[in-house]
Amino acid sequence: MTAIEVRGLHKTYDGRKVVDGVSFEVGEGEVFGILGPNGAGKTTTVECVGGLRTPDEGWVRVCGYDPATQRDELTRVLGVQLQESELQAKLTVREALDLYASFYERPVDPRELAERLGLAPHLRTRFGKLSGGQKQRLFIALALLGGPRVVVLDELTTGLDPRARRDTWALVESVRDSGVTVLLVTHFMEEAQRLCDRIAVIDRGRVTALDTPAGLIRRAGAAKSVSYEDDGRIDRAELLTLPGAAAVDARGGRTVLTGTDATVDAFVQLLARRGITARGLRVTDATLDDAYLDLTGADQ
Repeated sequence: MTAIEVRGLHKTYDGRKVVDGVSFEVGEGEVFGILGPNGAGKTTTVECVGGLRTPDEGWVRVCGYDPATQRDELTRVLGVQLQESELQAKLTVREALDLYASFYERPVDPRELAERLGLAPHLRTRFGKLSGGQKQRLFIALALLGGPRVVVLDELTTGLDPRARRDTWALVESVRDSGVTVLLVTHFMEEAQRLCDRIAVIDRGRVTALDTPAGLIRRAGAAKSVSYEDDGRIDRAELLTLPGAAAVDARGGRTVLTGTDATVDAFVQLLARRGITARGLRVTDATLDDAYLDLTGADQ
């Protein structure tokens, strides 16, 4: 089943095309990521999905509903955590949950949701006294109060410390495990690689790549590297003759060979033929960060 359909989406501001023909589908129960440089059109795209903006061309469906014309139906199936969210500083967590629960005919029990998201100890805490991670938990809770089938999370871990970020990732995984479809907009490659089943890369208003994290890495041809403590037994010039070898560098007493999977395999075979044990041998896989730079350009 398809939870979100976006077809030929266009949006122009002041004569500048911000979204230029974006199309993608998100399956039920999927965590679907959107990556791209600042100003690429990511937030405008998800605002169209959430019914906050009306596209100039194209159309969107969320669980079969048109966000532009079926807002009442949309609010029953969609929860949204926006990139910039704030609440009144003196509002307590309990008051915020009760207020938002009153917006729905059949809300999720706020107390059960608070317990599930680790907010139960903070029900009497005012919003202005919450930590960054606690605020994000509250915003996710508010997005889930209506019992949505789909939730949009836009830059949910920006500004969080590493511990709070990882706690939030675990929270997103628990939301997905409960059967909710997640549309995740992020700048963090590690976050996308850990959480997302598939990712759309948006650049200059267009989808330039759409695949699994592993597929994007393969598609971009992002390099792998192998490094070892150099004792002079291996000729560096010979390493450049190995299949797929791209570069050989010396770094702090170590030699770093950059290439492909074939390069790493050939290097290991070379060691075996020569009976050499390379000290401190380390193989580093390509990451989504490497692929992203290849797909969007390192200058952006």
